Amino acid sequence: MQVYVLLFNAGTDNEGIHSLQANGKNTVLIFEDADDATRFALMLEAQDFPSPTVEEFDQRDIEEFCAEAGFEAKLVASGALMVPPENSVDQTAWDPDGNAVEEVPPTADESRLSNQELDSIRQQLEKLL
Repeated sequence: MQVYVLLFNAGTDNEGIHSLQANGKNTVLIFEDADDATRFALMLEAQDFPSPTVEEFDQRDIEEFCAEAGFEAKLVASGALMVPPENSVDQTAWDPDGNAVEEVPPTADESRLSNQELDSIRQQLEKLL
């Protein structure tokens, strides 16, 4: 099955894959639908992320990549609305300019969404319905 993921600097030596970090784990979102992946990418751009590219891959290939890289893989069903968290990590394991970055694990406070953040996400989702 073909799926879609978000890449930064796609096709370069400094390619990065978008992941979410929670509870000390990095999770790559694997979208079944290209439009859903594009919508998520646009929401990331609105939060001042570097512009990601939606790339198509074989699902097995991406899941193998995630396993080898120590990432969790989460399949996002077609039509499921994923909203990026309001907060992002202060420092990523990837730098858009190609400089090596040491990964900094999140503190306990950074790895969980607050009730206020969850309520905000719920409100955003309800507005879309």
